[in-house]
Amino acid sequence: MMERGASQRNLGFIVAIVAVATIGGLLFGYDSGAVNGTQPGLKAAFSLSEAGLGFTVGSLLIGCVIGAFLAGRLADVLGRRNVMMLAATLFLIGALVQGFAHVQPLFVVARMLGGIAVGAASVLSPAYISEVAPANIRGRMTTIQQIMIISGLTAAFVVNYYLAASAGASTNVFWGGLEAWRWMYLMQALPAAVFLVALFFIPESPRFLVSKGRTEEASHVLTRLFGATEASAKLSEIRASFSADHRPRLSDLLDPVKGGVRPIVWAGLLIAVFQQLVGINVIFYYGATLWQLAGFTEDDSLKINIVSGLVSIAACFVTVGLVDKIGRKPLLLIGSAGMAVTLFTLVYVFHNGTLDAAGHLQLSPDLGKIALVAANLYVIFFNVSWGPIMWVMLGEMFPNQLRGSALAVCGFAQWFANYIIAQSFPVMASSLGLAVTYSFYAVSATISFFLVRSFIKETKGKELEAMEG
Repeated sequence: MMERGASQRNLGFIVAIVAVATIGGLLFGYDSGAVNGTQPGLKAAFSLSEAGLGFTVGSLLIGCVIGAFLAGRLADVLGRRNVMMLAATLFLIGALVQGFAHVQPLFVVARMLGGIAVGAASVLSPAYISEVAPANIRGRMTTIQQIMIISGLTAAFVVNYYLAASAGASTNVFWGGLEAWRWMYLMQALPAAVFLVALFFIPESPRFLVSKGRTEEASHVLTRLFGATEASAKLSEIRASFSADHRPRLSDLLDPVKGGVRPIVWAGLLIAVFQQLVGINVIFYYGATLWQLAGFTEDDSLKINIVSGLVSIAACFVTVGLVDKIGRKPLLLIGSAGMAVTLFTLVYVFHNGTLDAAGHLQLSPDLGKIALVAANLYVIFFNVSWGPIMWVMLGEMFPNQLRGSALAVCGFAQWFANYIIAQSFPVMASSLGLAVTYSFYAVSATISFFLVRSFIKETKGKELEAMEG
């Protein structure tokens, strides 16, 4: 394990690198959350049906599926930093075009480009952080990614609320003759530009450099990170962790002795998919719509989103304090149990609501309060556990030889599950009702508890070179 002195001596440099890398998480969160308050504007501008709205919202996730898969593979060819630069460029282009587009096909294309950037940043930022951070603080450093994701979501909620309130409604004309909902997308251009510029000032991952035979550059980066003595030993360990006869490739995911996909990849797929099946992004993508279905006004719904975002950030700070002390697996188990209880509580509330003359769900004051408390407790349990821990584990659980390829496959699966949940929610909520819809998420949370207990291994404190495939 790395000497404490080396960690402290270079901690400022490590923190600076992490701060830049996690801007990708901020943009990931903002791009995901911006659509939350723009749905009335999208429906009005493009004359969308419920199914059309679902596709337009979900088109981001199609890009995410593509971006997550391509980024994992490209990261092994071009490098972690270079692919993050490409993602930053796509963030910038996607934000501008989404804000100015006046026809749905162009908007959808721009949203897919933004999605490619989100997918790439979602897998590469935590992987990059894991590859530059010492093992004893790696969990805390990678958890910052989730804090930035939620900060981006919350920033989007705040911007949405401010713009809608200032204009009178999200569909009203605001600055420059553009509707307020368009500015909700355009605001993302500034942090995207900052991310792109800042990436020029951080080094490439030393593990990528070793995989490409660029040992002198890797040694220089490791020296800046850990000091000369530790760098020499670490360089030897990294070189030994890569295959001597070939560069990392997709076929490394198959077990050369037993055949089939390696168990560690199945474990990664498990946590990647179930993070989405518990339904968290229904609250992030459709929060305003969800609370309006439950009887709240648009103004109140946007305020509730902001509260949920702030609660999420606070929960992530709890994870920062616990992840390198009690470990990853205990937090996942606590999160699964807590989410199951709170989701079943929401099922009870929605089941006991009434319908108005138009068929919209109405909650009594008491049921409305229970729903708010349960929803925020659900968000807390998710963001103490599955929210940050999934990204922590995907960034660190795979051996160096497998990491890029495994991230490609697991990132693809995670965003595909995300797309299915986001695409299906409007249809499920309108045809089956919120009670039945949330029953699916509650059952998924229950199942996740038993799967984690049986198949997930602890990674706390282990060096990346000690990870087994």
